[in-house]
Amino acid sequence: MDTAMASHGMATAAGYVHGYSEREAARLGEQADTLAALLHAGTAYPADSRVLEIGCGVGAQTIHLAQASPGARITAVDRSHASLAQARAHVAAHAPGAHVEWYRADLFDLPFPDAEFDHVFVCFVLEHLSDPQQALTALRRVLRPEGTITVIEGDHGSAFFHPASAYARATIDCQVQLQSAAGGNALIGRQLQPLLSQAGYDDVAVRPRTVYADRTRPTLVDGFTRNTFIAMVESVREDALAAGLMTADDWDRGITDLHHTAQAIGTFHYTFFKAVAVNPSTREPVHP
Repeated sequence: MDTAMASHGMATAAGYVHGYSEREAARLGEQADTLAALLHAGTAYPADSRVLEIGCGVGAQTIHLAQASPGARITAVDRSHASLAQARAHVAAHAPGAHVEWYRADLFDLPFPDAEFDHVFVCFVLEHLSDPQQALTALRRVLRPEGTITVIEGDHGSAFFHPASAYARATIDCQVQLQSAAGGNALIGRQLQPLLSQAGYDDVAVRPRTVYADRTRPTLVDGFTRNTFIAMVESVREDALAAGLMTADDWDRGITDLHHTAQAIGTFHYTFFKAVAVNPSTREPVHP
């Protein structure tokens, strides 16, 4: 759901369907903070280890990486000057002691030597790439043998909710279709294991990280259901209508029904997928 890598503009990057507004930057921060315990649990890197974060965007995930691994040396990469400027300010404000170096670079043309990093962290990036397997293969070059890669992605097919609504489901499907038309894949979470295996990684382990929100979990209702997921779907309204995917009346009814899932009688479920894999020891060169 994050959009950091969409700003890279590379040949294999899809368009960023959510846009680059201040509202979207705020949504990304809300998403990262709300889901930090869920998504970052189990991810902590040793002091002095070299960690590459691909597609850091506005730094929403960088803060949590730095806080979980205060002694690690993090290199955060994005191709957007504007996003990197926001990321620097964001991290300086919320994790002032973090050891982070910032680079404007392309995933497929990284300015680092072979085997430069001990670990690679990729969160909400692959969903915006037209060839995620090629991206994963390219990252093996800068990851040392026996180094690890962590990949986190969502899957909009895992969203289900009460009260049920065909109109609400249709608005979500609009976002999926628009992302697909732009070259991305909003259903990529379920594909992480085969993608990493086909890219040449070993010991691939994928685990679901499920969000469930109802009135007994008000922080998740606000932080995830309303301010992350529904806000994300709402952001594609004009594109969905322009593409003729729904009528304005049906769209508005669908969004209203989505908001009902965040009210007292509502429930909402969504699953992220977190994969960890190892770059095998090999003397053969890695070609993306």
